[in-house]
Amino acid sequence: MVLCAAWLVAAFFLWRTSVPSGLDVGGLDVHRFFSAHGVERAADYQRFLDVLWLLQLAATIVALVVLSRRAPRLVGTLGLGRIGAGVIVAMLILVTLWFVSLPFGFAAQWWDARHGLAPHDYLSWIFAPWAVLLFEALYALVFVVIVLSLAGWLGDRWWLVGGPVFVAFAALFVFLSGWLFQFGTHGVKNPRLRADVRTLEKREGVPGTPVHVQDVSKVTTQANAYSSGFGPSANVILWNTMLDRRFSPGEVRVVVAHELGHVAHRHTLKGIGWSALTVLPIAWLVTVIARRRGGIQDPGVLPFALLTLVVLGVLAAPLENAISRRYEAEADWSALKATRDARSARTLFVDFQKTSLQEPNPSLFDYLWLENHPTIAQRIAMVEAWAKRP
Repeated sequence: MVLCAAWLVAAFFLWRTSVPSGLDVGGLDVHRFFSAHGVERAADYQRFLDVLWLLQLAATIVALVVLSRRAPRLVGTLGLGRIGAGVIVAMLILVTLWFVSLPFGFAAQWWDARHGLAPHDYLSWIFAPWAVLLFEALYALVFVVIVLSLAGWLGDRWWLVGGPVFVAFAALFVFLSGWLFQFGTHGVKNPRLRADVRTLEKREGVPGTPVHVQDVSKVTTQANAYSSGFGPSANVILWNTMLDRRFSPGEVRVVVAHELGHVAHRHTLKGIGWSALTVLPIAWLVTVIARRRGGIQDPGVLPFALLTLVVLGVLAAPLENAISRRYEAEADWSALKATRDARSARTLFVDFQKTSLQEPNPSLFDYLWLENHPTIAQRIAMVEAWAKRP
């Protein structure tokens, strides 16, 4: 009971944001801001991506089912120890899932190019994320070694030690990614924007936070930005497509303020906090289910364990996205307070819809499973509500 109460208290504080609780962001008439043709075009664009997502999920599950059946026999023929065999199986899983994802990624890139959201440069699309992919693959292999080592030592109770270890490694991964994501970027060259960045950093209470620019124009024309890392590695990265004059200086300031808002409100650390709350029950559940195949300590069970994680991830996605949307809404609210520019915020979200074909009001399926940001309609409604406040 004490642990459950502590869990609920921690979840309550992580769930809280600085957005006023009574703020109404529903009921916006999207046709005030978007044409019927634009709304229908965005819906048509998204329907194809929805089908693609479902097909990729199905293909991933099928691949893991096949690997779950063949991995035990493979382990028996390797003649390696448990850890060595686990590393081989993990590498096989990573390579298989990468190949499974390729046709769907290719189709998504083609669909974006057809709608003017990306160039027809498929080689750049394939090779652009290699640094991040290698880093994530290394992290996955370390993860497997830890699981097999602890399971061999502690049996089905490995998760009692493994859970906190995973949280520590996740924190390390997020911390290092703040520097990793800066590779290949450059500083802000525009003197006016540099001055705006310094002003916004002070208003957000995060002076000295690095802001870099990443060249993504070889793979997409869509505009975006993100923050990563925490503490000394915290930084903000703008895609160069955000600075190609499709967006006004005021709109760019809103985007910078939004990302600095993530840093100011420590959303990355709060995400690690949610991981700490969920890792033990998830690890326990995977362990219980894996007993049917011989236990998590068996390297041949790794594909089945990952299959279980994939299914649990799909079931948990609505809650995960709801948490993400709350933090994104808080970053929007923080940006409004820092810029004091409702007009630029409003036009930014209108332009985002046009340049990325986002649905102003997506379907319930998209909202629950695929949308980790407030909808365009909700974001505009927040701006309207902020502008009316005394």
